[in-house]
Amino acid sequence: MKIAVGLSGGVDSSVTAHLLQKEGHEVIGLTMKIWDDSYDVNVKRSACFGPDEAEDIEDARALSKELGIPYHVVDLSKEYSSQVLDYFRDEYKQGRTPNPCVRCNHQMKFHLMLEKARESGVQFDLFATGHYARVEQDTASGRYLLKRGLDDKKDQSYFLALLTQDQLSGVRFPLGAFRKEEIKAMARELGLKAVEKKESQDFYAGDYEDLLDIDVGTGQIINSRGEVMGEHEGYFHYTIGQRRGLGVAYSEPLYVVDILPKTNQVVVGTDAELLKGGLKVVSLNMIGMASFSEPFRAQAKIRYRHNPAPCMVIPQDERSCILRFDKEQRAITPGQYAVVYQDDLVLAGGVIDAVVED
Repeated sequence: MKIAVGLSGGVDSSVTAHLLQKEGHEVIGLTMKIWDDSYDVNVKRSACFGPDEAEDIEDARALSKELGIPYHVVDLSKEYSSQVLDYFRDEYKQGRTPNPCVRCNHQMKFHLMLEKARESGVQFDLFATGHYARVEQDTASGRYLLKRGLDDKKDQSYFLALLTQDQLSGVRFPLGAFRKEEIKAMARELGLKAVEKKESQDFYAGDYEDLLDIDVGTGQIINSRGEVMGEHEGYFHYTIGQRRGLGVAYSEPLYVVDILPKTNQVVVGTDAELLKGGLKVVSLNMIGMASFSEPFRAQAKIRYRHNPAPCMVIPQDERSCILRFDKEQRAITPGQYAVVYQDDLVLAGGVIDAVVED
């Protein structure tokens, strides 16, 4: 088959291309260009959106030349600005904490990049990436199923939970059946330079404030009783669960427990006040099932680095549900994504809209 591989210049996408070529497929390299040179980055680190993108593209181009495969760069800088950066700003303005990586996968990498590549004349049957996840088709229902990668430490199914049935039907994740150590060993055996390359762990190379363009002025830091504890210089600097940088003295550690953009206030409290029993999920994307009408038990992640927690899933309508956890969860954060699992199967994913009190 003719398979386009999303190349980042890193070890995972490089080994993905090698594996598919070894299987006998005709491989094409694709990279999306998203960086906008108008941003002035003071703190430079490896990131998805940053000035080192040019270096990543050259690494991907060199790999493609080594493999003898065609390579194409798809310029999506304008689309990234409207689809991801505008979303990023809007969420912070609303006092929420966005997850641009989940958004980018759904809107950019698995949609607009492929659409624009095909429009430019690049033809391929499937699209593959170096994500640690698995896709299977259920023979009974015909649905495409997204499953956790076999390497629990590297599983990236959380970031893919917005992919639609149409998107899942056309993708492959060759690394889902491997552990990271195995992939690195393959890279060393193949002599890939990418194995020594530092992996990108961040969304943006600079300070997030560079992207926000928000000026709300100073405001109050209050406790849950409404008592003024201090002053903040912009509520968008804070996220639920944050402890550092509050500048508030108290007899025990304080954390951000709520953000109130309408009154320009940040609410702080003790660690115990971060524990909540439930949340509402909206904009649900159904994967493991077409729909649900009755409550059922499952597990859910409320952020990427979160062990799936047992919960009851209570439907509200076709696109929303309530998750009630067996044990209270720490720092439930509106704007982040909740992903519902049944063991290693992704059932659904959506946006955390609000904390639900008992």
